[in-house]
Amino acid sequence: MAVPAAADRKRRPILLSLSLFLLLSALLVFLFLFLGPSTQSLSFLPSRLSSTTPLPVPPRHQQQSPTPIPTPGSSSDLQTNAPATSASEAEEKADATTPDAPSTVTVAGGSGTSDPSRPVDHTSDALRPADADVKDDEDDDDGAVARVRWETCKVRRGVSSPADYIPCLDNIRAIKALRSRKHMEHRERHCPAPPPRCLVRTPAGYRLPVPWPQSRDMIWYDNVPHPKLVEYKKDQKWVTKSGDYLVFPGGGTQFKDGVGRYIQFVEQILPTIQWGTQTRTVLDVGCGVASFGGYLLDRNVITMSLAPKDEHEAQIQFALERGIPAFLGVIGTQKLPFPDNAFDVVHCARCRVRWYQNGGKPLLELNRVLRPGGFFVWSATPVYREEKRDQDDWNAMVTLTKSICWRTVVKSQDINGIGVVIYQKPASNSCYLERKPNEPHLCSEKDGSRFPWYAPLDSCILPTAVSSSDETNNSPLLWPERLVRYTSVPYDSVTAEKFDADTKYWKQVISDIHSNDFPVNWSSVRNVMDMNAGYGGFAAALVDQPLWVMNVVPIQQPDTLPVIFSRGLIGVYHDWCESFNTYPRTYDVLHMSDLLGSLTKRCDILEVAAEIDRILRPGRWFMLKDTMDMIKKMRPVLRSLHYETVVVKRQYLVGTKSFWRPGASRS
Repeated sequence: MAVPAAADRKRRPILLSLSLFLLLSALLVFLFLFLGPSTQSLSFLPSRLSSTTPLPVPPRHQQQSPTPIPTPGSSSDLQTNAPATSASEAEEKADATTPDAPSTVTVAGGSGTSDPSRPVDHTSDALRPADADVKDDEDDDDGAVARVRWETCKVRRGVSSPADYIPCLDNIRAIKALRSRKHMEHRERHCPAPPPRCLVRTPAGYRLPVPWPQSRDMIWYDNVPHPKLVEYKKDQKWVTKSGDYLVFPGGGTQFKDGVGRYIQFVEQILPTIQWGTQTRTVLDVGCGVASFGGYLLDRNVITMSLAPKDEHEAQIQFALERGIPAFLGVIGTQKLPFPDNAFDVVHCARCRVRWYQNGGKPLLELNRVLRPGGFFVWSATPVYREEKRDQDDWNAMVTLTKSICWRTVVKSQDINGIGVVIYQKPASNSCYLERKPNEPHLCSEKDGSRFPWYAPLDSCILPTAVSSSDETNNSPLLWPERLVRYTSVPYDSVTAEKFDADTKYWKQVISDIHSNDFPVNWSSVRNVMDMNAGYGGFAAALVDQPLWVMNVVPIQQPDTLPVIFSRGLIGVYHDWCESFNTYPRTYDVLHMSDLLGSLTKRCDILEVAAEIDRILRPGRWFMLKDTMDMIKKMRPVLRSLHYETVVVKRQYLVGTKSFWRPGASRS
């Protein structure tokens, strides 16, 4: 009888455990039936059992309060704005929850099927608009995340830094295959095919930028960790390093007493330039770190600072990090992506361009983009030095400017002996018609298309669209009147009614999205890219804000860029199936309106998303204004990039870029 008693004793723990399990199960059923399965009532359960687990609170560096600016080099520098979360930490947070019921979505552009792998909590106070319309929008959202295996971009040897990758300017294979580099062909666009679907790395220690206006004078070194210019230009006050900062004293090769004094000097010798009223738009060729354009902002002048990606390491990246409008470009063999007669003033201070070379084509390109009656301000050694090489350059410039009817308005030197000459482009065709010989000839249809996208430089002079009797009517309206008054431009199909309606529409839209309910912290926005700018109404509605807008007119859309420039705004042509001429992480807001449908007929939505991600700063916003069909196609893709997304009033999809990067090793 001893054996059965021993067996009974062995079964007792099993029976006791089973009884306890049944009791706990009964208690759980009671809680579900009478208390309801809310997050509060189930708070004692493991997080995996709760289907409403929110995402972790964003780290301090991702919150959008203005960044405090300590004294450069002080011990409190790192404490006031901690470096960004590492890629592995961000990935762990993004992967912290799993979905209850995976669904499948189709990714436009032939990239197959997707399922959600990371649900997004839409109840975050940082993103959740209070408007009831948003709740209605979320009701039909299945939380889908596109199944995309994102990888970081692997760049070839020869690219300065993987964190600074620009696909169309860093195509090393295409650059090596060039037959010539004599005319800066290696600095022009050479886009890879197909476009990359990878994500650019973030520099170690990257943090949200110093806010404007402090950023004009100082930026975080870790955001643009390039010391070469500090050493190379140390005697010219371009940039210095101070603790955790790069500091910009406002000097330059030609700005011995500072760029502010230089700007005053130019207005002193040419009062009719009238910064901020008569002169609104400027092209600064060979801009360096863009201090000239940065200081002109105080005069209500917006400058397109232009320089190539060359041995002057990251000069345009410095400019954009400072909050100054800038664009990567070179006057080589192709036209700049600006319309004819665009800028009020073109400026060059030691920009190292030999204007008379290649049959004078570089200067003819300046003539093309300079409006009739506009000024070219040139400060370079040929203007004031007596060495033979400088004098040869000066004599060649005199011959060329006379041949294109540019008038020398003033030639002068400042107290430091730095010389400046200012030319004026004719406001009519009368001088061109009286020239003997007639060289360069006036452009005609025989010279090919006027559209400046991958187009070779002209060897002809662009004629003006007015006769000598209408010369006074060829000047633009004064700023700010020109912003809201329609002015016809050549080959323009816009009517005053369309222009006024567009202006009124975007003014109302901006009023709506500046409300407290919209998930963008506008106080932290310094620059915006309007990816389908139309007539520039979006930028015009933002003109009173402390920010600037890069207006982009896609090449497949109606050519409205001349209208944008006539308003006193700036912009470029571009094809969004290719990468844009800017460094990674250089814009706070990317705004795309009614473009995605036509764009994804020509290129994959994943390629578009990768380029958006490349340009956008971490912690900043992509705004898609489109149909709900387009919003539903883009939203899963943004989620696959770990963006937090919100739909506002069934019109806007707003995605907030995280600090996540793929492929980081876990701790």
